[in-house]
Amino acid sequence: MSRIGKMPITVPAGVEITVADGNVVTVKGPKGTLTRAFHPNMTITVDGGVAHVTRPNDEKLNKSLHGLSRTLLHNMVVGVTEGFKKELDVNGVGYRVQKEGKKLVMNLGFSHTVTVEENEDITIEAPTPNKIIIHGIDKQKVGQFAAEVRGKRPPEPYKGKGIKYTTEVIRRKEGKTGGKK
Repeated sequence: MSRIGKMPITVPAGVEITVADGNVVTVKGPKGTLTRAFHPNMTITVDGGVAHVTRPNDEKLNKSLHGLSRTLLHNMVVGVTEGFKKELDVNGVGYRVQKEGKKLVMNLGFSHTVTVEENEDITIEAPTPNKIIIHGIDKQKVGQFAAEVRGKRPPEPYKGKGIKYTTEVIRRKEGKTGGKK
């Protein structure tokens, strides 16, 4: 049995889970609504304040989908109650970010500024000139958006300049040495 898949999901007060035809699950909460279609082999049941994900048999496909489905459903519940956030740091001389309306304007050492616009699912904060915080209720969209922002100027290993996740550790390299005479 899947150790993650068999764990029950506690549904907090104010959160409503509905399962429609075709295993389409809708989770409504204080922060918004998320909808996802799960694999038809997985059975999702909601009774009282607890949701369970079960599988029909021990085939390899069903075993692999069991833990995944439970985790995706749990992330939906957490997203509509608390939300998710990713923090990014901007390192480098002259590198800075600022919020202008719904746009994030970044000076990243290029001859031009790089602009990223927030969408309906994502909100961006720039509390300081070298910090970016990305909020949203869908964990996948928050992670993808953070990866796209980081991809505008990934950190380089020699001086550590670029955009990195706050928890990320950059493996530094030693520069050139003298050489032959």
